[in-house]
Amino acid sequence: MFEKSVRSSPACTLAAVAVVQFMVSLDLSVVNVGLPTIAAGLDFSALGLTWVIHAYALSFGGLLLLGGKLGDRFGRTRLLLAGLAIFGLASLLGGLAQQPGHLIAGRALQGVGAAAAAPAALALLTSTFPGGAARVKAFGVWSATNAAGGAFGVLVGGILTEYAGWRWVMLVNIPMVAIAFALALTTTGGDRGASARGRPDVMGAILATAGMTALVFGVVRTDVHGWVSAPTIGTLTLAVMLLVAFGLVEKTTTRDPMLRLGLLTRPSVAGANVYNLFVGAAMASAFYFASLYLQRVLGAGPARAGIEFLPFAFGVIVGSVLAVKAGHRVSARTLMIVGALVTAGGFAWFATIHPDGSFAVNVLGPSIMASVGFGLCLAPLVSTATAGVDPRDAGTAAGLLNSSRQIGASVGLAVLGTVAATRTGPSQTPEALGHGYALGLGLCAALMLAAAIVATAVLPRGTRPPEATPHSDQGVGTHA
Repeated sequence: MFEKSVRSSPACTLAAVAVVQFMVSLDLSVVNVGLPTIAAGLDFSALGLTWVIHAYALSFGGLLLLGGKLGDRFGRTRLLLAGLAIFGLASLLGGLAQQPGHLIAGRALQGVGAAAAAPAALALLTSTFPGGAARVKAFGVWSATNAAGGAFGVLVGGILTEYAGWRWVMLVNIPMVAIAFALALTTTGGDRGASARGRPDVMGAILATAGMTALVFGVVRTDVHGWVSAPTIGTLTLAVMLLVAFGLVEKTTTRDPMLRLGLLTRPSVAGANVYNLFVGAAMASAFYFASLYLQRVLGAGPARAGIEFLPFAFGVIVGSVLAVKAGHRVSARTLMIVGALVTAGGFAWFATIHPDGSFAVNVLGPSIMASVGFGLCLAPLVSTATAGVDPRDAGTAAGLLNSSRQIGASVGLAVLGTVAATRTGPSQTPEALGHGYALGLGLCAALMLAAAIVATAVLPRGTRPPEATPHSDQGVGTHA
């Protein structure tokens, strides 16, 4: 294959992974600001419009574990390229949509591409930078682009919607796909751990995908069906049954399992994923409440709201740089605890918002504090969740980490959104909305405190990035 003729380039691997992660994170938020314009342009119903968001979350969250395993089995570079191709075609389909169904199909297909590309990219990063200073720096870049994508998504979505048209919130992905694809063609070294071991675990793949899909579906539809409604209880019960059956299959199968349960017995892997659940829930919810506060309470337009998210993006970059500089002197566990506590403090400060507030007084300071804390904890989180994992299971570990983040984001936003709406009540005045958003942001602070407790109680003391290997400073640097 063409991969075998090209020498692996660690720099290109890092660049490709950074572009992919930025793009995937961007698409979690880029559409949100433009939803009213999209509704008017394609004549969406109120119910149908929610599926512009849900379709992406559902396919992305439901297929992550499968995507990670496919990368381990058939090659991460191959799966990354396939995922990018699917993502690019889906973005084109959505950008050219003439009916609501076209856009929803495009968003669902984007989720399929992201579920293939995201764990493959992270697994390539893990394999290419196995230890030492290079690993710390690589994960610092990954964390900065990951968080910046989510923050810049609001800015990009607002500017494109207001000045270029809503279709560009989809079409903007195409040049990023092209760049990432070209860079990924030079990336082969991280595939050395991939192999087709034994017969594939078909039943495990079906149960994992169905269980994850049912879980995400049940949660995201709580905006229509309440938490105690028959559809929600039935769907979530089905999800639990499918995931329990998946665990039993993985424990007893003689095939190559989808998920080696031994991964979950490692304190670093288990602790990092539980930590990630809380962080994902807090960050997704905080983005949601902050953007609504800026627009519905302070009266900012889409573009202005996006610009006012820039301090958050820059704060994440600062926090990531600090994490890299401290990475060899301070344990990953300590960085995760400190980062969670600083972020919690930022969200607690955010919870003091009120209807008569302003960006400079009520948003700027909390945004900087929370974002710096987030940058501090993100890079060591990923490094901890993948450190010491068998290279052949790097994709599975990456898929598991992405899954915990997506589940946390979906469940957290659904729960906290419901609580905030209950606090707001039937009134949609700025005063009532402000009180609801303040409560939601206060609960985001509580979630980050829970993350700090998990890191303190579960993660091994002195958890540091693995020591440098002979290739750690230059990547794998071998032929596939």
